[in-house]
Amino acid sequence: MGIKTTLPVVELGLYSLVLSGALAYAGRSLLEASQDGAHRKTFRESVRPGWEYLGRKMDVADFEWVMWFTNFRNIIIFALSGHVLFAKLCTMVAPQLRSWMYAVYGVLAVLGTMGPWYLILLLGHCVGLYVASLLGQPWLCLTLGLASLASFKMDPLISWQSGFVTGTFDLQDVLFHGGSSFTVLRCTSFALESCAHPDRRYSLADLLKYNFYLPFFFFGPIMTFDRFHAQVSEEPVRPEGELWRIQAQAGLSAVAIVAVDIFFHFFYILTIPSDLKFASRLPDSALAGLAYSNLVYDWVKAAVLFGVVNTVARLDHLDPPQPPKCITALYVFGETHFDRGINDWLCKYVYDHIGGDHSSVIPELAASVATFVVTTLWLGPCDIVYLWSVLNCFGLNFELWVQKLAECGLLAQIEARLSEQMSRRVRALFGAINFWAIIMYNLVSLNSLEFTELVARRLLLTGFPQTTMAVLFVTYCGVQLVKERERTLALEEDEQSKDKEKPE
Repeated sequence: MGIKTTLPVVELGLYSLVLSGALAYAGRSLLEASQDGAHRKTFRESVRPGWEYLGRKMDVADFEWVMWFTNFRNIIIFALSGHVLFAKLCTMVAPQLRSWMYAVYGVLAVLGTMGPWYLILLLGHCVGLYVASLLGQPWLCLTLGLASLASFKMDPLISWQSGFVTGTFDLQDVLFHGGSSFTVLRCTSFALESCAHPDRRYSLADLLKYNFYLPFFFFGPIMTFDRFHAQVSEEPVRPEGELWRIQAQAGLSAVAIVAVDIFFHFFYILTIPSDLKFASRLPDSALAGLAYSNLVYDWVKAAVLFGVVNTVARLDHLDPPQPPKCITALYVFGETHFDRGINDWLCKYVYDHIGGDHSSVIPELAASVATFVVTTLWLGPCDIVYLWSVLNCFGLNFELWVQKLAECGLLAQIEARLSEQMSRRVRALFGAINFWAIIMYNLVSLNSLEFTELVARRLLLTGFPQTTMAVLFVTYCGVQLVKERERTLALEEDEQSKDKEKPE
């Protein structure tokens, strides 16, 4: 109830005006703060010369972004371009062998980048999980997979295994952890699918072709084995208009990269939180905008990375996991994730397997706890990850508790007396509160606990009630606009489904 109905146009227009004005005001405050702090001593390490002809410095606090799109940009473009070229030639000459070409090219790329001993190490993990899959016991495969993942996340095994990498370069640690961790998840997916479908008799070659697909190898996203195997086994036929959509996606990724580069020359959103003394002097609006923009940037980074990789995968006639849902459109913990591939993997093999239809409190609690235990292992166990997992696990379960409470007794009777429009307004208010809970719970891991405490104290304590109510109302306006967009999309999908059902 509440999302099936629309609101008056004037009301929606007011929400748009309020949201636009608030974002512009917060953006202006952040811009002024970035200009004021550009020459601070604490900013020198992460604010470097950028557009010198305009006198602008650039925020380079994100090591990964700088590595991907500055220092190692040409190498990444060269590797992915070579993959596309050889894949196209193989598809034209011998399409039935294209999965082998993917694997051979991926193995050679890993061999040339990380060295032969690292390749042997990964092959050892692949063979171990393949042997486990032959026994046909899902619990054994999942246990062995989690043990293999733990060996890449916890000492002393991680230190021993990192010694298998030859050479030294800036991106080595990122490639080591990315390639190793994704390899374990892919091998575990293969083993679990083999147990689920013993009649299909998957081979070790199928596992190697799946694991060493280069576009997904180091940074994901991860496709479950059943989807990947089915798609590479099909005859490569491109639907009408698909090439145009691929070009549009590639263009959008390029535009996003340029937009982030421009943004970092004016807004130092990653550096400011590291200087708490400076951040504490910001006005409340700038501080709220700073917290929000940190999560938006993390989503943009994931969307760009997966967008580039997905463009290559779609050229290979695959249907990869889509980029994560924009943080601006999230007001429900159940839809919050920054990697759709990992989310699909966790849902299929842990969350849905234990939680069923997620309508019962106790099974949902068990499913969410198990899911976040695996997620903690994936991210690397440490105090801040433990805190992040506990907070988001609580948020996910609290949503279900509130939903169950609202469906029974007095609250259900009260909502039944409300009009659909008023019901939507009430639910949007709770959605606005939930939105900031999502921001604060995830800001802990994306930035720092100290900065999160500063934001929470300013928005909830020292800024109460003016700042608290203002931020909540602006967020409420945003949630209503998101709900309206969701309602419009739902109506369009219904119309399309009705058109398909009509006889020709």
